[in-house]
Amino acid sequence: MWIGRRLAYQHIGTFKGILFLTAVVFIVSVLVYTQVLISRLKDSTRNTLQQKIRLYSLLVNSESPDLIALALEQIQAVDFPIIVTDGSGNPKQWKNVPVAPGDTSAKAQTTLRLLLKAMREGGNAPLPIAIGERQTDWFHYGDSIVIRQLRWLPWIEIVVAALFVIIGYTGFRNIKRSEERMVWVGLAKETAHQLGTPLTSLMGWIELLKSGGGKEHALEEMERDLQRLERVTARFSQIGSEPVVGPTHILPVLHETVDYFRRRLPKSGKPIEIKVDFPGDPIICINVQLFGWVMENLIKNSIDALRSSGGEIRITHEEKALWLYVDIADNGPGIASKNRRNVFRPGFSTKTRGWGLGLSLSKRIIEDYHGGRLFIKDTAPGRGTVMRIALRKARDGQ
Repeated sequence: MWIGRRLAYQHIGTFKGILFLTAVVFIVSVLVYTQVLISRLKDSTRNTLQQKIRLYSLLVNSESPDLIALALEQIQAVDFPIIVTDGSGNPKQWKNVPVAPGDTSAKAQTTLRLLLKAMREGGNAPLPIAIGERQTDWFHYGDSIVIRQLRWLPWIEIVVAALFVIIGYTGFRNIKRSEERMVWVGLAKETAHQLGTPLTSLMGWIELLKSGGGKEHALEEMERDLQRLERVTARFSQIGSEPVVGPTHILPVLHETVDYFRRRLPKSGKPIEIKVDFPGDPIICINVQLFGWVMENLIKNSIDALRSSGGEIRITHEEKALWLYVDIADNGPGIASKNRRNVFRPGFSTKTRGWGLGLSLSKRIIEDYHGGRLFIKDTAPGRGTVMRIALRKARDGQ
């Protein structure tokens, strides 16, 4: 599992390339679809215009004034730019163009001829209008407002998509940098804490030896503290590498961790009791050093929660076919619902001097290195908290 995640990290550049390629395909698809839509609208416009021109030709050649008026209404109803020219290409009538009707000035004629050229270059071939037997006018037309607006649509979509991508990338990058800073600061504090406890103890025993008292007991405790330092070094050396996981009896690991905290429980104030209720000794595949670290983090969090009120920490387990569930429960103040999703986020802590790394690191150790799960089984303000570790049981011969 750890190897898989490392490979995923190493191929993050490939993932970015795929993401970029997907974005390019999306943009090209939008452009192609928009062009197809514009082409269909232009064909529809041309067909509609041809029908109107046929009707116009029939009506305008009629001797009835009412029919001629109806023909003019058909042309007036057009909502896109039109210019009617004679057989020599001289503008006769126009509508929906930036030239006033009836304006025959040189400037107006120049503008109309430029518009005619643009209409032809835009792919809108002029349509003939038969006026009588010998006269043929030409009906030039431009794109409707809808088609002109559609031409801008893909570019607007691309700009909006680019803005969202930039904002999202900037936001995620800032979040990532913030979490990285929190992780590094938290890891430095965790290192200081892990090393500080046995070092402080060693300094105390050295002072005791200098005073000449309790030599045998002091040497025994100093040896235990040195083992603790060795364990801390081993833990940190395995973070970022592939840990060794093997079948292990879980009960000795739990008792070692619990005994360590029992010797260091606060003597003053409200009493805190740690109980282990394990009727058997299941075998699970774990890394002893890292699993012990997780148990220390969870028990320490429970002790901190009970420090002001006192109470009980109970460690129990539940076995199923392939899984072993280890529950660490306390009857402390519990976790507020608004904080439930954030407790595993690096840097998040409700404690004044907390560094917000313990649960995040523990979750990674259980899920990334052991293939299990670490989650909040139950909590409520004033009712306490139950943290659950789910681990696969060791199979025969494993």
